[in-house]
Amino acid sequence: MTNSIYQVNKGINKSIEFKGLRAQYIWYLGGGLLGLLILFAVMYIIGISSIVCIAIVLIAGTVLFIKVYAMSNKYGEHGMMKATAKRGIPKVIKINSRKVFVEIKIK
Repeated sequence: MTNSIYQVNKGINKSIEFKGLRAQYIWYLGGGLLGLLILFAVMYIIGISSIVCIAIVLIAGTVLFIKVYAMSNKYGEHGMMKATAKRGIPKVIKINSRKVFVEIKIK
């Protein structure tokens, strides 16, 4: 018998991970990098010195990487969506009329 040359995929139903980033944070980083590319192009076309353009993009890129990795580590794969949903829940529900409770029919 010979060893198989095919590798078995054991990561079925797991989320995508790239260099420690999981799930939607990969998209956030990609979108941020695309935005930085566009920012560089706009600044260069306007006529700003290329050294200044590169410096601004490097600083913004460093901040982008730090923030995205911090969010990935803090919230995890689904935590940011849960935190956003939790902020959308009202703290108090005020009803100024008893009409809602009076109209409830008891079976």
